[in-house]
Amino acid sequence: MTQHQKTSSSPSDSSSSDRKKGLHKIFLGYAPGTGKTFAMLDEAHRRLKRGQSVILACAETYGRIGTEQLLPGFESIKACESSNAENKDIDVEAIIARNPELVVIDDLAHKNAPGSRHEFRWEDVQELLQNGISVLSTLNVYSLESLNDKVAILTGVLVKDTVPDTVLHSADEIEFVDLTPQAAMNRLARGEMFPEGYEHPYKAIFTEERLTALRELALREAAGRIDEDIEGMRKAHGPSKPWQVQERIMICIGSSASSLRIIRRGWKIAQRMQCPVYAVYVKERSLSPEEKLTVEDDFRLANRLGIEIIQLEGQVADRIVEFARENGITQIVIGHSTRSSLQQRFKRSLIAELAGELRNIDILVMATEKDPGSSH
Repeated sequence: MTQHQKTSSSPSDSSSSDRKKGLHKIFLGYAPGTGKTFAMLDEAHRRLKRGQSVILACAETYGRIGTEQLLPGFESIKACESSNAENKDIDVEAIIARNPELVVIDDLAHKNAPGSRHEFRWEDVQELLQNGISVLSTLNVYSLESLNDKVAILTGVLVKDTVPDTVLHSADEIEFVDLTPQAAMNRLARGEMFPEGYEHPYKAIFTEERLTALRELALREAAGRIDEDIEGMRKAHGPSKPWQVQERIMICIGSSASSLRIIRRGWKIAQRMQCPVYAVYVKERSLSPEEKLTVEDDFRLANRLGIEIIQLEGQVADRIVEFARENGITQIVIGHSTRSSLQQRFKRSLIAELAGELRNIDILVMATEKDPGSSH
């Protein structure tokens, strides 16, 4: 997505750096008509009853009776003068001048009229947040920039106006507003979703199969955000706290024996669980030519499987423990010890060290006999 040139700052912007940034809550859905605007207005009414000053900047109802019944009761700001009848753009300058605690703004992906203060509504929202004004907004998952190609493949629809993923990921709160695809199709068939004669620009998404695919994307985005929140709490409360929700697999690559079987096993586990997987190699000393070939073979397989390779240096057990804690690892796949009987007698094994330090992490120990796919 190209970068958009922003207009010069308004006079009130000079003091915005001294103000606390506004809070942003996004009501996320997978398609129009699933209840995002209704949920947003319902929360705005609750905020109003609690004594907050709330401005209604824009809310698209498409004539839906239940949603329209939530419109009265708010102070509103008229659309800016540059807008035409079909393209109502919010008046950012007027909202900043009014300085409410909260503003209600539907459809983050909306493209503003030519000559507007910003090209997209999400940019309007960013300016309001910087001026200390909190925002309730809505977003359909198909408008996320990173999903543009995937949405086109799944639905046959190329979404033109997208929202950077950073807007969603930087939001202070995300609420997923859900409705089953069958229920959405029933609403559409009963004429409850859009006014008679209206054709949505992305009407091709309204099949049960395509809505199901979009719903899955939205659920994954919401789950990913929950995992981000938990990861933040985990780091805030200390690395040893077991905050993990999503599985994360670490494959330990060694230099003394082939790790190809271990890599394949770890990859299969991650595929079944649909979770992140890392191949971690810790360099503790200089390697012999044969050991270098072993590690190179392991890296080539990991690359072919699309596994992220992490290379570290230092004491093996310490670095593995550190990486596991910092990255929320839930399972470790590692090869069985190849130590001599003398080493086993006088030195604690790597697996024993990991088991002692990482009591909340499952460790799968595999045999490390020579892999038939290795090149040496």
